[in-house]
Amino acid sequence: MKVSLDDISLFVHIVRCRGLASAAQQLQLPPATVTRRLQKLEQVLGVRLLHRSARQFRLTNEGEVYYQAYAGLVQQIETRTRQLSADMHQLSGSLRVSAPANLSAGLLQPMWSGFIRQYPDIQLQMLLSNRNEDLIEKQIDLALRIGEQSDLALYQKRLTSLPTLLVAAPAYLAQAGEPVELGDLDRHRLIAVSPMPVWQLSQPESGNSESFHPLPSTEVDDLSFAAKLVCDGLGIALLPISEVGELLQQGRLVRVLPQWCGPKRPMLAVWPSGRLLNARARCLLDFMQGYLQTVATLQADVG
Repeated sequence: MKVSLDDISLFVHIVRCRGLASAAQQLQLPPATVTRRLQKLEQVLGVRLLHRSARQFRLTNEGEVYYQAYAGLVQQIETRTRQLSADMHQLSGSLRVSAPANLSAGLLQPMWSGFIRQYPDIQLQMLLSNRNEDLIEKQIDLALRIGEQSDLALYQKRLTSLPTLLVAAPAYLAQAGEPVELGDLDRHRLIAVSPMPVWQLSQPESGNSESFHPLPSTEVDDLSFAAKLVCDGLGIALLPISEVGELLQQGRLVRVLPQWCGPKRPMLAVWPSGRLLNARARCLLDFMQGYLQTVATLQADVG
């Protein structure tokens, strides 16, 4: 039979309180439970730890040695436990977050500024990268990711979806002509983004769907850079609304084959499974959910 940390802690409390009854009262345990657990500890150790009677409370030599060995450790554990408990419930202190660089610097930049402004006591530490960071290795509390996540070691919370659209610059279409059917894309300059090598297209009204394999004239691995190339009139691309929504409003880009849409890419909040969200991470999660419901670009019907 092994000695449990709970029983060691109980013994230390008994010594500090100078009695079983006082320890039972402080720990809010029945006196009989305290007595039973102390007897169990002595039985496992094979020694008597206390001389106890109605009028006397005194450590045995073995009890004194045992107390000196574990009293400091129990104190450290209790102190750390209180600190962790406070950390889980306070809206102050550090919050380490991972998020896509392009999206954070673009569509979501006002969201981050709004959160910092509303919660000045939370020290936001942001790791901006278009790669998925290792949450455990980087000690990340919460991450924002785009696209389905296959990692079963992560909790996932869907926040919204990003529609993807076929777009081009008006100058390009004026020169190359505007596609009328999906097959017309084969005769155009296409800009592909490596995260989307196949264009999964659908018609919301008819329910038709097609898998289009573009033969790109240009291929890049960055959505923001692809949008800039399209704005420069260098071809047609399938891009998320987060990259092209404002450009469409400004008239710098127009939709191509508007009856066709690309997939809606989920925007997810993720965090390691088995880890409770602290108050700061939960606060950010709630803030993101509320903010994203107000973003007109994401609420627009692009079907």
